[in-house]
Amino acid sequence: MTANVEIYTWSTCPFCIRAKALLNKKGVDFTEYCIDGDEAARAEMADRANGRRSLPQIFIDGVHVGGCDDLHALDRQGKLDAMLAGV
Repeated sequence: MTANVEIYTWSTCPFCIRAKALLNKKGVDFTEYCIDGDEAARAEMADRANGRRSLPQIFIDGVHVGGCDDLHALDRQGKLDAMLAGV
């Protein structure tokens, strides 16, 4: 079983691009919500992300994992692959 991965992005955000590159490198399918300038969507994202409004915000199986640096930290700690596998 693979995890359900969701990522909120802006199209030109370098951190968003970097986070998506890591997910793509791992061969992960993800749902991207590009919220360029959409304040209602950003507010919805912030509600899900415990008030965080920075981009990207990433969710794995509905669990908020944070932003780009958080995603890369999980990878360095060896925890990301298991999360992505739905384990």
